[in-house]
Amino acid sequence: MAKDDASHRFGLGNRETWWADPPRGRNGGGPDKLRWPILSIAFTLPYLIPVTKSLLAVDRVTPGVVALWVLVYGYSVSYALFPQVFDRSRSVRFAYGVGMLLTGLAVVAVIEANPFVMLYATAAMVFLVAPVWVVILDGAALVLATGIMLLTGRFADNYGDLITVASVTLAMFFMSSLIRAVRGLELANKEIATLAVANERERLARDLHDLLGHSLTTITVKAGLARRVLESAGDIPRAVEEIREVESLTRSALSDVRATVSANREVSLSAELVGARAALRAAEIDADLPHAVDNVRPEFQPTFGYVLRETVTNVLRHSGAKRVTVKLGDTWLEIEDDGTATGVVAGNGLRGLSERLAAIGGTVRTSVRSGGGLTVRAEIALPEPSPATPVVRAEPAGGLA
Repeated sequence: MAKDDASHRFGLGNRETWWADPPRGRNGGGPDKLRWPILSIAFTLPYLIPVTKSLLAVDRVTPGVVALWVLVYGYSVSYALFPQVFDRSRSVRFAYGVGMLLTGLAVVAVIEANPFVMLYATAAMVFLVAPVWVVILDGAALVLATGIMLLTGRFADNYGDLITVASVTLAMFFMSSLIRAVRGLELANKEIATLAVANERERLARDLHDLLGHSLTTITVKAGLARRVLESAGDIPRAVEEIREVESLTRSALSDVRATVSANREVSLSAELVGARAALRAAEIDADLPHAVDNVRPEFQPTFGYVLRETVTNVLRHSGAKRVTVKLGDTWLEIEDDGTATGVVAGNGLRGLSERLAAIGGTVRTSVRSGGGLTVRAEIALPEPSPATPVVRAEPAGGLA
């Protein structure tokens, strides 16, 4: 395995992670503050028992002996207090780790204890400070412990323990880095889940806006037409026909709402053209619409269906237009009205259309016509063609004739 692959696997793939503090608090975890002191006694017994025996073997108690007792048991108590500083500030953790390392070196130098006692300090440091400081401080402490062993003539007998301390510290260093990486992934997964929920809410809100805005607007226009027919001409058969269409639209809208909530709703450009023609006719707006959508790329038709639905809804609600013209191309849709609009108002509908088009590399442009009214043009860019792969022709055996 390459060095870069190994560093990425353990979450140390860039400079920021080397200098980043370990996670703290509720999300960062850490040893249990109640159980750790009990476990630390079991961990430090291999160090305490031989040192305590040597201290008890002294002939009389002197201030120097008392200082040694304080040093030995102070080191053990400091190790037991490790969880208490785990979620403290950087300066407190840094001071605690450096103090542990210095105390461990003092135990090795003054009492001539086995260098294995350094492991308590080096292991604690791994989980307290940034990886770069772990390498610097633990590395310096092991070098100093090696120097102490050489100066006191104990290196030949204890170099194996020094190697063990270095190996275990290195293993815990990578384990700590792996834990940080796992916690980072957990936080990333939570953020991804939150973003997914937010995106689904935006999708649902956008779809319901497009669906209900168009359906309710069409229902309102047709109901108004039925009322006007009854009030002016008393043409009951036509009014009944319009009311039947209102009932059909209501049922269709209810079905679309259910499909939208379950994310199973598909929009058809041809169906939207039929609906737009009926809605514009009911509003007494002259509609110049295509009779077929064969010239539009199939993968773009659902998106253009949304554009047509939202734009016709805006025409019915706000434009005051007398004529609407719809043009279609293979990758574009253009809708023009002769209404009274003199400016473009970017509402939720246009914003939703822009988001839909942007998701597939398209754009929506709205402009004001010189004589009044708006032109809405949606266009989707085709993907860049991939370079053609050169064709290699196999020659027959024996070469060219």
